Amino acid sequence: MSRYFLILSYDGTPYNGWQKQDNTPNTVQQVMQEKMSMVLHEKIDLVGCGRTDTGVHAKNYVAHFDSHRADLIENKKHWIYKFNKLFPASIAIQDIRPVNENAHARFSATRRTYYYYLSQQKNPFRDPFTKYVYGELDFEVMNKTASILSEYTDFTSFSKLNTQNKTNNCKIFRAQWLQCGPDEWRFSITSDRFLRGMVRAIVGTLILVGRNKITINDFRKIIETKSRKEAGPNAPANALFLVNIQYPETLFIDKGNKK
Repeated sequence: MSRYFLILSYDGTPYNGWQKQDNTPNTVQQVMQEKMSMVLHEKIDLVGCGRTDTGVHAKNYVAHFDSHRADLIENKKHWIYKFNKLFPASIAIQDIRPVNENAHARFSATRRTYYYYLSQQKNPFRDPFTKYVYGELDFEVMNKTASILSEYTDFTSFSKLNTQNKTNNCKIFRAQWLQCGPDEWRFSITSDRFLRGMVRAIVGTLILVGRNKITINDFRKIIETKSRKEAGPNAPANALFLVNIQYPETLFIDKGNKK
């Protein structure tokens, strides 16, 4: 039995998130496990790097699984083709990498990065994956506000209620708005871990700052109250992408092509 990391991407629009659920078969994990088990002729249990909410996307997602199959790496292109052929168009595997038996897609990750896309002009070819915002936003103030996130560790104010988290502490390394087009902006945030709904709540609250509805000091107070009801509304899921997961290189048996 060997352990592998899958590097994959998916359009989360048609799914009820990543994680398998009792009340619906329509999750990315459920669909992938069923198809991979069929191809490999063994029961495959995938463990994801995190649970993305309904409608959230992943450009670079990592999941691990164990398999008795001895030629997964020798014939890697063949197996990736076989998997992708059975997956719906919304899911695609990019790579399979052998890892140490104690490697864990979720708990071994050291940093995660999300992007959130915002546009200020309606565009039918872009809007399914961005949040359209009408009116002016002060991105300079939004960036000054985002920079203070690294000063805090407890982000209860930006977490979904009634979760089973042992702690709401996170270490945010970077949070920044960057202009990536004449009317398009991208919020990039990197942390050691994220709480459920955290990025969308932060974005929703930063938009209030950009509209001058709350101040930087108000934003500080929101964090310090440790109360979700004090923060802004969640930004829509359709514009959120998980884009990068970092791991110690020592986990990988093949040392090339670090992911």
